[in-house]
Amino acid sequence: MPGMKTIVFSRTLRQEDHPQVTIVANNQQETLVALKASPGKDIWLFGGGSLFRSLAKDGLVDTVEVRIVPILLGAGVPLSPDPKNRIKLALTAHKVYKSGIVSLEDAIK
Repeated sequence: MPGMKTIVFSRTLRQEDHPQVTIVANNQQETLVALKASPGKDIWLFGGGSLFRSLAKDGLVDTVEVRIVPILLGAGVPLSPDPKNRIKLALTAHKVYKSGIVSLEDAIK
């Protein structure tokens, strides 16, 4: 994202191969706690279902934005696969695009 600091959580990427971003291989929770404590807001996580689950479990996620794209793929990583560990959400906004994509914004309760 132009003008934004980009941090990539990855176990396989190497910092020297991507000098324009910060690569974090370990201590994802510690990194995010430090980011949330710093001035400013709007930390965005794109992708990463297993990372999302661990951050949500630790109370580090405030809002979830989900886009529903009208294509059935048949596979993928669920955001919350264990029914015993459901993440309760409250719908705060939604938008339906002409393309058929539906955007849902939810706050974590």
